[in-house]
Amino acid sequence: MGLPFDIELITSFISFLFTLMIFSYLIGDNPLFRIAVYIFVGVSSGYIAAVAVWQVIMPRLVYPLLAAAATGDIVKPMVIAPLGLTALGALMLLFPRQAGLGRLPLAYIVGVGAAVTLIGALGGTLIPQTQAIINAFDMDAAAGRGVGLIEATGNAAIILVGAVLTLAYFHFGARPKADGSMRRFGLIRALAWGGRIFIGIALGAVYAGVYVAALTALIGSISSLIGFILRLLGMSA
Repeated sequence: MGLPFDIELITSFISFLFTLMIFSYLIGDNPLFRIAVYIFVGVSSGYIAAVAVWQVIMPRLVYPLLAAAATGDIVKPMVIAPLGLTALGALMLLFPRQAGLGRLPLAYIVGVGAAVTLIGALGGTLIPQTQAIINAFDMDAAAGRGVGLIEATGNAAIILVGAVLTLAYFHFGARPKADGSMRRFGLIRALAWGGRIFIGIALGAVYAGVYVAALTALIGSISSLIGFILRLLGMSA
């Protein structure tokens, strides 16, 4: 038995309505835009909370505790430690005057987060970029791709110079002058000036990519609006 209403039509209407509410910001800040933003934030928060409960808290805390209690292994350190840290974190939220009790789980989270970030930066950014610079000077591999010696050498040199100049731009070491001002070494200043050029090119490319992505999303939204209007009029999109 079919439903008495068209689900696709209803979802299309809701999408059409919220798109217009967002586009209403073009005429200035107004209640329709605020309502759309509030609903978006609320739905996003609810979705994140549901994901945290059913994919983190339940499978990684509640279910292991229930399984440990059923088998009598509740006293194992691997079971007690997460439970204790969770209890201390709850105290930090529920009893602000006893917030000092929550320093232990907070320190644990910050320490683990810093370690994960450091490992991710090394393994996902610094080491691969260093290897990419080294591989750029592999002339045999370039010849296998059909790239000539001069072109491969030029590309590798640009990559190496860009990396060095960009790193020099973020070198903030300086020495004090007689008037009390701080100034970097002349060589570092010259390299940093070249690094600004490479950073500007990189940011320009990123901005162009973001602009193209936003323009694509805008075209998709307008196409969706037109398609919904044509559907209501009984015309094919």
